[in-house]
Amino acid sequence: MRNDPVGETRRWIETFVIGLNLCPFARKVFVDDTSRYAVSAATETVELLKDLTRELRHLVDRPNTEVETTILIHPRVLRDYLDYNDFLSDADRLLASLGMTGIVQIASFHPQYRFAGTSPDAVENYTNRSPYPMLHLLREESITKVAGDPAALGAIPARNIEALRALGRKKIAKLLG
Repeated sequence: MRNDPVGETRRWIETFVIGLNLCPFARKVFVDDTSRYAVSAATETVELLKDLTRELRHLVDRPNTEVETTILIHPRVLRDYLDYNDFLSDADRLLASLGMTGIVQIASFHPQYRFAGTSPDAVENYTNRSPYPMLHLLREESITKVAGDPAALGAIPARNIEALRALGRKKIAKLLG
């Protein structure tokens, strides 16, 4: 296991996510330093749900000029992708139970991320592969404000897949170092 989850995540965002323009929202938040990076010490999903609850509340209780988005990194729990993927339903139920559906959206990133119907080594999986398992908490209003055009927003995944396919696995591996 690595030693610096926040530093490695920030480098990944800067070089990979922003560097390849995979997320049109990431640059402004990164430059403005309005992303919160929280590292969970959880080793069990019950603990992670408590940390997720705390981070969701922290996000909605702060103005977006202070905290626009939160990345909850959890290096000690849900390292297996299938377990992580199953947990996402629990995270969505938590969001609903807190009355935050439509207010916060949870995006998923994992070192072994795999889209349904793809092989484990498919290049497109790298659009959601991160240095550590993490949950990205996004304000819905911020996405709507930046996105503007729903068709353009919907086209992002296909554009990202094409960009990664054009790069190829060797170049992606080099970028991820």
